[in-house]
Amino acid sequence: MYRFSTYKEQYRQNLRLALPVVLTQLGQILTQFADNLMVGRYGGDDPTPLAAVSFGGSVFFILFIAAIGIALGMTPLVGERFVQGDRTRSARLLQNGILFYGVLGVVMAVVQYAAIPLLYHMRQPVDVVDMAIPYYKMLVWSMPAVMLFFAFKQFLEGVGNTRAEMYATIVANVANVVFNWFFIYGHAGAPEMGAEGAGLGTLLARVIGMLIIIGYFCAQSRYRSYFGEFSMRGFSLGSIRQLFRMGGPISLQMFLESSAFVGTGLMMGWFGKQALSANQIAMTIGNCAFMIVMSIGAAATIRISHCYGARNISELSLAARASYHLVVAWNAFAALIFITLRHVIPTLFTSNAEVIAITSQLLVLAALYQLSDGIQNVSVGILRGIQDVRIIMPIAFVSYWLLNLPVGYLLGFTLGMGPSGLFLGFTFGLSAAAVLLILRIRHSVRRLRETK
Repeated sequence: MYRFSTYKEQYRQNLRLALPVVLTQLGQILTQFADNLMVGRYGGDDPTPLAAVSFGGSVFFILFIAAIGIALGMTPLVGERFVQGDRTRSARLLQNGILFYGVLGVVMAVVQYAAIPLLYHMRQPVDVVDMAIPYYKMLVWSMPAVMLFFAFKQFLEGVGNTRAEMYATIVANVANVVFNWFFIYGHAGAPEMGAEGAGLGTLLARVIGMLIIIGYFCAQSRYRSYFGEFSMRGFSLGSIRQLFRMGGPISLQMFLESSAFVGTGLMMGWFGKQALSANQIAMTIGNCAFMIVMSIGAAATIRISHCYGARNISELSLAARASYHLVVAWNAFAALIFITLRHVIPTLFTSNAEVIAITSQLLVLAALYQLSDGIQNVSVGILRGIQDVRIIMPIAFVSYWLLNLPVGYLLGFTLGMGPSGLFLGFTFGLSAAAVLLILRIRHSVRRLRETK
């Protein structure tokens, strides 16, 4: 039987870690939100600028989220060593993480830039692609800065500090809005760049965020002292392999999940600019809600990794259940907001009547998969915390590529349900992922109890 008193302390500890991450994750998505809102207003009745940002951002997001997934592998490794008091091995992870993630950011930028000619072969309107490419290029240049930001962010999360990333993200997002005001509209003597200006604002904001979090790390003696453990001998292929073994499956899972959303976005473009713009608005609002889910999942990873490092399985189980309680409560609230404000939210982005009508339908369907989406994300966070990550990739493959995308295509095109059918595919994929991940967690926790 549920008793609030049993979980009160768990809620407090989870929320203490999650709330700064909420602001951080919201900050990440608010960059996209600001781009979409300001570009949408810039375009007015013309959906082309917003469709261009939607398309360019979607293509960029595929490899972007895969790279971020690799960086997330640092947190549970550092968290385990932090609770065990092993500063030397923690510092080695940071040292090699800075090198590994920095190089990865450059490699990803090169690959993304090389993919530009492919954008014309994705069955999108040519004028949308023409406008999307300059925006996309600006995002590509931001990859090295993003990966260095995440190297320090994930280390700090591992040692239980989620505030530094919050400070950096808040400042960076204020800067992003200011840069957008300059470069989208051409204010204060800046060139009027439209969609490309939104990309430039994002690039500059991400560089600022990277500099702030590195500066914070260097300014705090308790973190700066980790640099004292750095040495040439500290560079180790073994440490890099360890980071990759932990981050690789996470990256593949995030890639497979995000590719379902990106694939759906590309198929939306087959219905025209209006459907593509509507999808971008619905995805932007959905991502705002999802970033809070990600924050709860990130807090779960930190809590679970600390419990795992101390081999406190009872506390681990309580922390996991408390995370589920929090995410279910939040997603129920988010679903209610999506449904009740479905006719109001689209008008913030556009005055195009057809885009508003389609978006209203998609927001109702987005509300349907909120519960499954929250449960599967927190489940992945728990599995990261106990370093049981290999299973999440095959689960993601079945859920998103064998269910989500085919079902969405079947409903949207074969059965003629249009954009709404594509969105219904998410319900099938995310629900399957939620069920399979919960079954895996039950198995893993039972195994931990038996081997304790």
